[in-house]
Amino acid sequence: MNPNVNFFFEDKSKWLEAYQALREIILSTKLAEELKWSSPCYTCNDHNVVLIHGFKEYCALLFMKGALMKDPNSILIQQSKNVQAARQIRFTSVEEIIKQKSILKSYIKEAIELEKSGAKVELKKTSEYTIPEEFKAALKNRSGLKSAFYKLTPGRQRAYLLYFSSAKQIKTRIDRIEKYLPKILDGKGIDD
Repeated sequence: MNPNVNFFFEDKSKWLEAYQALREIILSTKLAEELKWSSPCYTCNDHNVVLIHGFKEYCALLFMKGALMKDPNSILIQQSKNVQAARQIRFTSVEEIIKQKSILKSYIKEAIELEKSGAKVELKKTSEYTIPEEFKAALKNRSGLKSAFYKLTPGRQRAYLLYFSSAKQIKTRIDRIEKYLPKILDGKGIDD
């Protein structure tokens, strides 16, 4: 147990018992416990394997390379269509966790073996993402924008493309693009 993570398991969250049960299961697999993204993250040879996190409706185990896992029990969930590598197992009660204890251990062991093997999730290239028409027009017509955008890291480019594309209405896409043009021109990512 890492004392830097203890606060997470002492907080009066509605998922407290579930978090504690998940922690016990994961620690039995000899993974190292760390704090990353304000959540308990469990690592093997300094590589992230699984994370515990909670939401309003559920708490979950997040497997960093879940897309590569076999999932014989069909319990791994892709959080959204844009999540490429990670997969979750969701819980709405501590009883679910206790009932699935042996299954969860087997999934964690598989995730550890995947990490040890060096397996990599084949990520979609930035060039495979759709560029909204409104952003294509801005890239073409705005001086220096195209150059600035393609100087950004691939991850920053993807974040902008996903954010711009997720707007359903043309006006919203245009507003988003206009709002973030200064950041792109400054070489900054959407969250910088």
